[in-house]
Amino acid sequence: MENIKDFLKRKNVNITLHAYLIDALGAMAFGLFASLLIGTIFETLGNQTGVPVFLTIAGYAKSATGPALGIAIAHALKAPQLVLFSAATVGLAGNDLGGPVGALVSTIIAAELGKIVSKETRLDILVTPGTTIISGVLAAQFIGPGVSGFMDWFGDLVKTATQMQPFLMGVLVSALIGIALTLPISSAAICIALSLDGLAGGAATAGCCAQMIGFAFMSWRENKMGGLLAQGLGTSMLQMGNIVHNPRIWIPPTLVSMITGPLATMVFGLENIPAGSGMGTCGLVGPIGVFTAMGGGAKMWLGIFLVCFLIPAVLTPILGNLLRKIGWIKEGDLKLELL
Repeated sequence: MENIKDFLKRKNVNITLHAYLIDALGAMAFGLFASLLIGTIFETLGNQTGVPVFLTIAGYAKSATGPALGIAIAHALKAPQLVLFSAATVGLAGNDLGGPVGALVSTIIAAELGKIVSKETRLDILVTPGTTIISGVLAAQFIGPGVSGFMDWFGDLVKTATQMQPFLMGVLVSALIGIALTLPISSAAICIALSLDGLAGGAATAGCCAQMIGFAFMSWRENKMGGLLAQGLGTSMLQMGNIVHNPRIWIPPTLVSMITGPLATMVFGLENIPAGSGMGTCGLVGPIGVFTAMGGGAKMWLGIFLVCFLIPAVLTPILGNLLRKIGWIKEGDLKLELL
């Protein structure tokens, strides 16, 4: 008789925090980028250029957020085809009833149950999608509203605290969201789940940009132009392996984020939308989000230039060189293997 552990292994059901909070959450960010985030970019283009087709594309892209989340999360959990395709319905229900986190939780439940029943009966064509969709929609109905309410409450708490204490919260939000961006989790998904906009969104943007632009310029001697583009317009997550080997390389961009965060909140009053708050300079989504939220102005453009680009590009290498001189960072510690 096959025991439960062997059965779950055979069905590729891996009940671990890594699978759910790293793999699934990371994939959730890709789902958001392929729908809500790209839709927001097209919406901004449409509003600024007056070209109707951009707004049409934006509407379709943003309306596909739920299904995109469901498919992305199920794919990360290595769901078989019938489960994967059924996850589109689950993601739609989860996102409608509980936001992105509701989609995450309901899709995880549905995907794992779908994997368990997959190809176990001769009626697989009915049993597998039926189990996946029923369990996922029920989970969305029971869990979604509570999850959505909690995330909205916590997000409002952070935003209110940032308005009341712009210096302290500017430091904290910038540092923490920036760290989340570099970790193998999704800062974008966190900010969208928390509906992190306004000044808190601006602080989050500052932290993400400090990590991406900071690592890009601090590691120039090791990675040159390829590393500059990969980290500055891609993600600082590429440095995660090097951080594991020498955590001290994380000090300069994190310290810079603690400077640019309060600059964003107190000096320039930078704001962002949830879809852009956790993206930093990845595809320039963060600055585009600031423009979408604020609509322009000399102060906004100066803030974007200094907070998102110039200060991290100048100050992070200076701090990095100080750590190199005292031996905390050695030659090659920031080298990206893919370059």
